[in-house]
Amino acid sequence: MTGWAKKRFWKEATVAETSGGLSVLLDGRPIMTPSRQLLALPSAGLAQAIADEWAQQEDLLRPATMPMTRFANTALERVAPEFEAVAEIVTAYGETDLLCYRANGPDELVRRQAAAWDPVLDWASSRYGARLVCTQGVVPVDQAQEALARLGHEVRGVSAWHLTALHELVSLTGSLVLGLAIVEKARSPEEAWVLSRVDEEWQFAQWGRDAEADAAAERRRAEFEEAARFLSLLDELS
Repeated sequence: MTGWAKKRFWKEATVAETSGGLSVLLDGRPIMTPSRQLLALPSAGLAQAIADEWAQQEDLLRPATMPMTRFANTALERVAPEFEAVAEIVTAYGETDLLCYRANGPDELVRRQAAAWDPVLDWASSRYGARLVCTQGVVPVDQAQEALARLGHEVRGVSAWHLTALHELVSLTGSLVLGLAIVEKARSPEEAWVLSRVDEEWQFAQWGRDAEADAAAERRRAEFEEAARFLSLLDELS
């Protein structure tokens, strides 16, 4: 199969070893990516999750309900061939990391940011030897090139599969440090999401919730949770 079919044409989706590795078979035929690569998968957990997505489709395929398939296609077709370019994009978030930009006030918000974000920055400093500098307001602060290089080294040390997940986690939170903390299991995805929302939740507490903003946040959270699930499935061997 190539690309997205409009109608379901198979009866059974299964996982099997093929010449290219673990694959998902539709009635015995392996799934191919849109560019006709074999969808060879790195873990049994991810392969089973993708098989489940295909098995759960009804008469018409709904790509929006197949995020693990989409991430796998992205890893093989976009991230792996352009690994260095994607790694550079992810690393660049360290230059303007969310955790480094602090409010001038009120005092309570300043305290909340420090309590939430300082421990994660301390972890990055201890784990990688990369101490990022914080600033108040929106005036850019120059980060030490050595710190950015150390973080970049960690980004480039992951697989194309993990980089696919990391790119999503970092772009959705605005923090390279939070993304790496999730990959390293220093923070759970749930914890990291809450930490990324300190400013927004403060604003809601002061001025009340906004239905449109809440809806946008829920969409982003759903995307974040899909990326976190993809990451967790990469290490599931059975």
